[in-house]
Amino acid sequence: MRRQLARIAVRHLQRHPWQHGLAVLGIALGVAVAVSIDLANGSARRAFTLATQAVTGRATHQIVGGPSGLPDELYRVVRLDLGVRHAAPVVAGDVGAPEHPGRTFHVLGIDPFVDAEMRPYLGRDEPREARAREMLSRIAELVTRSGAALMARPTARDLGLSVGDRLTVVAGGSRHTLTLVGLLDPADPASARSLDSLLVTDIATAQEIFGAVGRLTRIDLGIDDNTGGGALLARITSVLPPGVDLVAAGARAGTTAQMIQAFQWNLTALSLLALVVGMFLIYQTMTFSVVQRRPLIGSLRALGVTRDEVFALVMSEALVIGVVGTLAGLVLGLAMAQGLLRLVTRTINDLYFVLSVREVVLDPLILSKGALLGIGAKAVAALAPALEATGAPPRVVMSRASLETRARRGTRQATWLGLGVLAAGGIVLAAPGGGIVGGFGGLFLLMVGCALVTPGAALALLRPLHPAAGAAFGLLGRLATRGIVAALSRTSVAMAALMIAVSAAIGVGIMISSFREAVTRWLEGTLRADVYVSAPSLVGSRPDATLDPAVAARLAATPGVARVSTSRGVVVQSARGPVQVIALDVDPARPPRWRFREGSDAAVWSGEGDVVIISEPYANRHDARAGSTVGLRTDRGEREFRVGGVFYDYGSSAGVVVMSRQTYARSWDDRKMSSLALEAASGVDVDALVATLRDRAAGGPAVVVRSNRALREVSLEIFDRTFAITGVLRTLTVVVAFVGMLAALMALQLERTREIGVLRALGLTPRQVWGLVTAQTGIIGLLAGVLAVPGGLLLAAVLVFVINRRSFGWTMPIDPSPSILIQGVALSVLAAILAGLYPAWRMATAPLGEALRDE
Repeated sequence: MRRQLARIAVRHLQRHPWQHGLAVLGIALGVAVAVSIDLANGSARRAFTLATQAVTGRATHQIVGGPSGLPDELYRVVRLDLGVRHAAPVVAGDVGAPEHPGRTFHVLGIDPFVDAEMRPYLGRDEPREARAREMLSRIAELVTRSGAALMARPTARDLGLSVGDRLTVVAGGSRHTLTLVGLLDPADPASARSLDSLLVTDIATAQEIFGAVGRLTRIDLGIDDNTGGGALLARITSVLPPGVDLVAAGARAGTTAQMIQAFQWNLTALSLLALVVGMFLIYQTMTFSVVQRRPLIGSLRALGVTRDEVFALVMSEALVIGVVGTLAGLVLGLAMAQGLLRLVTRTINDLYFVLSVREVVLDPLILSKGALLGIGAKAVAALAPALEATGAPPRVVMSRASLETRARRGTRQATWLGLGVLAAGGIVLAAPGGGIVGGFGGLFLLMVGCALVTPGAALALLRPLHPAAGAAFGLLGRLATRGIVAALSRTSVAMAALMIAVSAAIGVGIMISSFREAVTRWLEGTLRADVYVSAPSLVGSRPDATLDPAVAARLAATPGVARVSTSRGVVVQSARGPVQVIALDVDPARPPRWRFREGSDAAVWSGEGDVVIISEPYANRHDARAGSTVGLRTDRGEREFRVGGVFYDYGSSAGVVVMSRQTYARSWDDRKMSSLALEAASGVDVDALVATLRDRAAGGPAVVVRSNRALREVSLEIFDRTFAITGVLRTLTVVVAFVGMLAALMALQLERTREIGVLRALGLTPRQVWGLVTAQTGIIGLLAGVLAVPGGLLLAAVLVFVINRRSFGWTMPIDPSPSILIQGVALSVLAAILAGLYPAWRMATAPLGEALRDE
């Protein structure tokens, strides 16, 4: 019997290749989106981890300082006075390579005489004597040759460089030429990736590149985790000057990695939405498969085939489709991952830190997870149709009317269940301490609830549409609307899938629009000057370099400049980890026009007292508010700064602490500046002033001179790049829904062959049949689009007020633009009509005799 059932399953798959092919395509797209995002995120995380390990090496602890770093003298104290044998000084930073666009490098300045034990880059896996000779040779080159550098051999090969060639790098607007004196040979592919963007120099060369002569970035320590090691750490801590910390190696990297976790969580959740829409497609495909064979299944049951055997028949078909779709999705995901990796990396570089990732790492765990998601989603989606096929007696199974009657009766139950799921989603979202996972869990429940409510809501909307369609289009109008109700078991799932996809498009669109409007208003309040000058930065969202003092003074003295203010952006230590601090030289009579959630900046710009303002993300992450204090480790020791207010800010999801330049100068010895803000004198043309400033800056370190308008445009360009990948995922989700709609209408065409034949026999022309089917698909799209409006608004509200706050710490007013809502409804109608063109043509041109042969 099983062999005969297997033949039946194979014959059905062969007879309906388009129907099952579309199901394969839907699950393949869903799996591909999820796998590609996972691979892109995983590759970015792995690149960051490997780069951190390459820089940290075998260090267990690090001595780190404030904005100006550490004095050279501190290393002598640690190494000689305290006798710490495993200690290595480091000067590190990121540079660009103008001769190789898009490439950035991390410069690691070391003392090659003591660093070999901490980071064994200087020796190969060769006999000890040969390794010692090579190490001495490289040490001699690094120490005695000005601008000497080491690079990984695979990296040099990719760049077309060899020993003796020169490489130009840019740091803080200044160009420096390095000479390649040796190549590092990674032991394995993982090591090759970790050294891919690393340049190793000696301390003096790195200090010259970053303008930090006499200063160190940190001191790496290798100390055993035992009683003696604990005592040594205590001794080291006792001699550290104010503003200097002893931290676990990698602590800063761990904090930095957490910054991108929320961003990657959001991408993963959005990618899984495509898989959820794909599950609707699978469900409707298997449901249609069961519906088409109800007479056959009823006959088999009457002939003695058991319910378990029918269940196995349906599930085995689903398994075949799931395996084929999943395999296709894995292949497609690998192809998509490289493109998405570029978007992910660019966003990380724009918003967080410098990261160089050039290839997708094939992680077997991610591929296995994608396979389980695809096959598991197929199994879960096919479970209900399989149970439906086995749950009814043979007589009922063979009755088409009984199925539609049950579908209409089940609509009310599904509606009440959907309302219950919506309530459960609201409870999950409102629960304290839910975090990002709770936020997305509640959002998933809301979307499921909306899908369950869709059939009942569609029936409610169809009631007033019946007379309106009849009045407008006569009999064909009434047939179009009633045909949707008559085939509710098939049309409801298609509507729900399309509604979910369009809701996602509307919700994400409103969120992006609201965010962009909030950023535009924030820029208007932040950018008060006419011209801004900064050193070239490798991180798009903030200046991470310093201006040359001579260049700054020369530009400030430019004729036509009426007022000058400076800013300094640094990262300082605190008990809660690194904190971004911005010091502004602001005229108290002309403060920034920031919007405040609470408090104000009235006491900040006078510079009297240690008063600061904090951004909303910082306040949310650290549970701070106006009147509380912020503890920072300064060059004068630990200090508490009183919070004067909390302002809305969209420049950093980690949060910032803003203070006056006078307050900063009292606590830190750093006198550098990150940027200049210049105001033009009355009557001076801003564009002409920008040209003059660029001429005066020529010949010195490179600087970026932008007008207020240009800086706004650049800021919004970064914003648009940030959401480019979100737009790609939203489009892919709609594509999956379109495939689902096409599959539903194809199946509907097969089911209505005899019905259309009867209508043709009664006098309907092929053109009228084509119009009837097209009108019906348009109405289905219209219903899905109208129902997607409240679903999209609900999704947007959760994204803006819950997900964004928990992920990034910021909030914004929601801006439900009518144009986005109209576009969503139009997209739904257009997708449905396009998906219905081919089925309509097939129905209109089907031979009349074939359609009526069973009558």
